[in-house]
Amino acid sequence: MPFSDHSPRPREPVFLHTRDFKRDPYPVYARLREQGPVHRVAFPSGVVGWLVTGYDAAVSALADPRLSKDHRHGGEQWRRLSASMPEPYHGRLQAHLLHQDPPAHTRMRRHVTDSFSPRRMAALRAKVEEIAESLLDDVVAQVRRGGSADLVEHFAAEFPFLALSEVLGIDADFRARFRPEWRKVVAPVGPNEPGRPAYLALLEGCQDYIAELVAHKRKHPADDLLSALVRANEAGDLADHELSSMIFQLFAAGQEPVTNQITTMTVALLDHPAEFAELARRPELLPGAVEELFRYDGSFEITTWRFFREDSELHGVPIPAGESVIVSLGAANRDGRRFADPDRLDFTRSPNPHLAFGHGIHFCPGAALARIQGQTAISALVRRLPGLRLAVPAADLEWIQAVLGRGVARLPVTFEHARAQPALA
Repeated sequence: MPFSDHSPRPREPVFLHTRDFKRDPYPVYARLREQGPVHRVAFPSGVVGWLVTGYDAAVSALADPRLSKDHRHGGEQWRRLSASMPEPYHGRLQAHLLHQDPPAHTRMRRHVTDSFSPRRMAALRAKVEEIAESLLDDVVAQVRRGGSADLVEHFAAEFPFLALSEVLGIDADFRARFRPEWRKVVAPVGPNEPGRPAYLALLEGCQDYIAELVAHKRKHPADDLLSALVRANEAGDLADHELSSMIFQLFAAGQEPVTNQITTMTVALLDHPAEFAELARRPELLPGAVEELFRYDGSFEITTWRFFREDSELHGVPIPAGESVIVSLGAANRDGRRFADPDRLDFTRSPNPHLAFGHGIHFCPGAALARIQGQTAISALVRRLPGLRLAVPAADLEWIQAVLGRGVARLPVTFEHARAQPALA
C-alpha cells in the first residue's frame, strides 16, 4: 500500500563504516537499540538502506516472508549500483541460496543439508582435529624461529579450506591448485574502486577452477557434496548456473567468515585472560564457551540484503519497496532484553539462543561444521600454546573493513612455550 503524505520523513542516514566503528561497533549498536529497532543507514558502496537492531526485531525480520532475498526485487538505487558492479552480483555466480526465495530456495537447499548434517560433521571431527594440529605445528615452528607468528596466515586462513575440502570432496591435486586469493571472493566496496580490474580477473580464475572441479566430479563421482550437486545438475534439479553459484557460495561462506570467526574468538579470549585461564583449567567448558564466543563477537556482523516487494512497514517504520533491509546480528546478540549482562563474556551462559548463524529459512546450513571448527580451533590453541598472547599492542590490530563481516587481517601472537603434538593413536 502506498505511503500517506503524512508519513514521517526519514532521518539523515547513519554512516556506520568507519575504522573506529569496525574496531568496536557495540557501543553504537547499543545507542541505536535504545532509539528503536529500525534505522536508516548508509554504506560505502552508495547504498542507503534500513538496519534492524534488537533481538526480537531481528528474529522477526529474518523470518518475515514479505522480505525477499532475490536481488531482482531491489529498487532503482540498488539496480543502478548493481548494474555497475561485477560478479557475483549478477550472472552465473549470483543464483545461490543467499539470493533465492522459496520455492527455488527450498529446492536448492535440500541438496546441501544432508552433507552438513550434525551426524556427518561428527564423523568428520577427527579429521578436522588432525588438520588443526598439523597447522599449529607450523605456528609453533614460526614462533620458535622468529619469536611470533601471524595466526591468520599460518592457521586461521588455511584451516577452513582444508576442513571444507573434506566435505566437498576436493582431492589433493585440486587443493594444491586453489589460490589463496580466492578465499576472499568479496567485491570492492564501490564500483569505481581501484581494485575492480584485479577483482574481475580473480573471479574469472575462480569460475574456471569451479568449472574444472565440476568436470572432474562428473568423471570421478564419490560420496561427497560436490558429487551430490553434480548429480542434481545431471538429473535436471539444478541448472548449470545454479550449480556453479552454489559452489561459489560454499567457497565464500565456508572460508573467510570462519577465518574471521577464529580471529574474533582469539581476540576476545586474549582480552579476557581470567576466562581464558579458566577454559584452560576446565576443558569441559569448551562447547558452551564457543557458543558464547559466537554470540559475543560473531564474524557475520550484519546479514546480506533483503527487499520488500511492495511499500511496507517494519516495526512502525515505513519502508518503500525495493530499499535494502539489513539485520544486525551483532546488535541482536548484545541485546540486554534477551541476554543478561550482554557485554560480559560468560562461558556458562544458558540458554544461549544467539543469532550468529541467522534464523529462519536462511539459517546457515554449515552451522554444524562451523561449530566443530570453532571448538577444534579454540581447544587446540588453549592446549598447544600455553601463555598465548598478542605480539603487538591490541590497538595495532587491523580490523577488516568488510561491510558484512568482522575479523582482523593479521593476528601476531606469541606464547611462553609450545607443547609438542602427541602422536595420534
